[in-house]
Amino acid sequence: MSESPGLFGDDPSGGGYVVLARKYRPKTFADLIGQEAMVRTIGNAFALGRIPHAVMLTGVRGVGKTTTARLLARALNYKGGEVDGPHIELDPPGEHCQAIMESRHPDVFEMDAASRTGINDIREILDSVRYAPVMARYKVYIIDEVHMLSTQAFNGLLKTLEEPPPHVKFIFATTEIRKVPVTVLSRCQRFDLKRIDTERLATHLGSICAKEDVKVDADGLMLIARAAEGSARDGLSLLDQALVQKPGETVSAADVRDMLGLADRGRVLDLFEAVARGDAKTAVNEVRNQYDSGADPALILRDLLEVGHEAARAQALGADARIIGGPDWVTRVRALAESVSPAQLSRLWQMLLKALEEAAKAPDPIAAVEMAMVRLCAAQNLPPPEDAARLLRAAVSAPPALGAGAEPRGRESDGASSPPLNQAPARAESPESGHRYARFEDVVELVSSQRNVELEIALERMKVTHFSPLGELEFVPAPDQPRDLVRQLKFLLEENSGIEWRIRPSSGVPAPVESIADRRRKEDARKLEELKRQPFVAEALKHFPEAQIAVVRDPPAENAGDVVPMPPHKTPAAPARKKEADR
Repeated sequence: MSESPGLFGDDPSGGGYVVLARKYRPKTFADLIGQEAMVRTIGNAFALGRIPHAVMLTGVRGVGKTTTARLLARALNYKGGEVDGPHIELDPPGEHCQAIMESRHPDVFEMDAASRTGINDIREILDSVRYAPVMARYKVYIIDEVHMLSTQAFNGLLKTLEEPPPHVKFIFATTEIRKVPVTVLSRCQRFDLKRIDTERLATHLGSICAKEDVKVDADGLMLIARAAEGSARDGLSLLDQALVQKPGETVSAADVRDMLGLADRGRVLDLFEAVARGDAKTAVNEVRNQYDSGADPALILRDLLEVGHEAARAQALGADARIIGGPDWVTRVRALAESVSPAQLSRLWQMLLKALEEAAKAPDPIAAVEMAMVRLCAAQNLPPPEDAARLLRAAVSAPPALGAGAEPRGRESDGASSPPLNQAPARAESPESGHRYARFEDVVELVSSQRNVELEIALERMKVTHFSPLGELEFVPAPDQPRDLVRQLKFLLEENSGIEWRIRPSSGVPAPVESIADRRRKEDARKLEELKRQPFVAEALKHFPEAQIAVVRDPPAENAGDVVPMPPHKTPAAPARKKEADR
């Protein structure tokens, strides 16, 4: 029977393929990429003799938690040449290294808490810790996915973690640090393994390609690194998959995109540029073409968000912005950043986020994406938010019209001239051309027209401390308001008004203010008291002391017939022993 490959990718038998994630698993601390801070701390602890009895390793999948645990077990028990003590330099391998690497050392125990979660599994460890090591310096217990242990198992560990024997070390690894009880965390020295930077991971993948004598385009490696999301293992698994796309040939970025289901980056930029100039026909056609080519609808929106983010960074940081991509990509992103205003980019970002949410819920995601393109392009035909705000300020400060027959400013009496294209006329005194939301009540009406009941109720209860039709709203936050109230309201107002809105809680302690609901209740109470003073009503209440006035209605308008509408937010009175009085 042939010997199986070792844990670190070695294949003693010389047969069978070993995946890259195993073949290039780090064998020393120097091989770990992106974890320099942790390695430095461990090295200093070894040098000073301040070695913790329990270590907690946490981080996302594939960043090296289990590998680091095994390296720590080797370092704690290192013995080789003139070194006989905990040592961070593991090259050349020490006396116990090979056995630990192959998981056959009698003093190093590995346990997968995902499959062994109970108190009985922990009891085996607790029974064995009292005995001294057989061969090595320390008994090392590695518990992977420790957050999966049961409450009883965690409780069983506490006493041993508090006062462990001097010859015992615990190393825990988890992807869900919040699920580990704080009583356990407080007894461990914690190390957070970082996600690997995209550029650094791409460089690492390139070095592995050189060792394997295979070729992948630099842009293709960058795509793989981005898709790995900081995980070295995921990156190596994707690289393994990419290398079989074109055996013996160079794997291009297009091949990687096809494998990952991504759209070509140049086409994504073409799509963003079409949206930015309001070209709905080109945008919808491009989305459909990318979808027909195999692109996922949600990934199309994510790619557009990435372009918007890159352009915004280029605007904010200027020449200091680090844009990942080839020279043509960098040039086009910087050109986009110069042609689109920051407010427009911000509006596009918010609308794309909303579109991504809609696409996830829609029965036909590509239809949702196409509708989003139409909406995005329509928004670009509105004036830029900063221009709209400037026009509104000018309109508010302008003198009122002299008479009912006066022509609006900017237009001759003969009607020969008209506002320029894409410039919204703004006159506060004209409801048709002025700001649609001159009062907070107008905002409530907008929300009501959208049939968003939860948001409408929240706005009626909202205590507004400052409101400006130029795009400002401050309010007193309430504990029962929707969690995403600001995001919903900001998106709705900006989509319907075409200007940027600043919606935020009031700073400091505001003066007492009333909400719409407060004013409505006060008005209802006033009407009720006024009604009770009517002689007929007072006499009726005197004869029927248990009767209550349930609803106060305003008198019907002339020629309204016998129909008396119910006021808003009122329910009909119950017939039992209650009397309704009309004015």
